[in-house]
Amino acid sequence: MSLGANLGDRKGNIKLAIKQISELIGPVVRQSALIETAPWGFNSANTFINAAVCSETSLSPREVLQATQDIERALGRTTKSIDGQYHDRLIDIDILLYDDLHVNEPDLVIPHPHMNERQFVMQPLSEIID
Repeated sequence: MSLGANLGDRKGNIKLAIKQISELIGPVVRQSALIETAPWGFNSANTFINAAVCSETSLSPREVLQATQDIERALGRTTKSIDGQYHDRLIDIDILLYDDLHVNEPDLVIPHPHMNERQFVMQPLSEIID
């Protein structure tokens, strides 16, 4: 999973999201360093803190998606990006990979279709991927 935050206590939001992932999805077995990056896809004066984690889970990809959305809401995120219109956010959690599964549904695509285009995703992911 990829995590990002550019509002509020950015590092605290990432750390709290990781704690919630461990509790609601499954143990976090690998975690990247936190990196600071410029916004991607929109203009903002607020830089991001990004990270990647690998979690063991017995949940299905759909259940993981629901859990990540629940975590985002619990941490104060009230709106998602719509039609590629990105904006500042307290927390963003994206599922990048799920074992070797391929999912292609309207609201869930695994592997994440744009991860290779985003250095702020690939740099932390490269730290934790086998």
